[in-house]
Amino acid sequence: MLAIHRILVPVDFSEHSERALDEAIGLAKRFGAEVHLLHCYQIYPAGAVGFPYDVALPESYERAVRESATARLSGWREKATAQGIRVEQHLSVDFPSHGIVDLAEKLPADLIVIGTRGLSGFKHVLLGSVAERTIRHAPCPVLAVKHGKAEGAGA
Repeated sequence: MLAIHRILVPVDFSEHSERALDEAIGLAKRFGAEVHLLHCYQIYPAGAVGFPYDVALPESYERAVRESATARLSGWREKATAQGIRVEQHLSVDFPSHGIVDLAEKLPADLIVIGTRGLSGFKHVLLGSVAERTIRHAPCPVLAVKHGKAEGAGA
C-alpha cells in the first residue's frame, strides 16, 4: 500500500484548484499527511522568448505579484489548517508543470493532487495541459481531480 506523508497541491486559485485542495484535505486527514500548496507564476522579462515588447517590467511589479500570490495562498492555507491539516506554502516563478515536478522531487512528495481543466480541440493539441504534463513527468503518483463537489473533503 502506498504510504502518503506529503501531498503536493498545485493551485492557480481557480475552482478546479479548490476542488483539488478539498480532495487533498480529505486524503491528508485519512493518512495523517501534510499538504504542500504550490502556486507558480511567471514574470516575462524584456527580451524573453515570446515576449513581444521591448520593455523592462519594474521590480515593484514582480514584488506586487509575489505579495499578492503569497496573500492568496495564505488564505488557501488557512482553509486546510482550520481542518487540522499541517500545511506549507510555496511559490515558484517557473512554468507550472516544471515548478510542480521540481518541488515534488525536492520534498519528496508522495502524491500530487491537481485540478483539471477541460481544454479541448485545437487549443488543447497546441498547448496540452499542466495536469497532463505533470502526469507525464511527475516522480510520484498524480491524482487529477475533475471539477465538481468533493467527496473526500471533510471526511
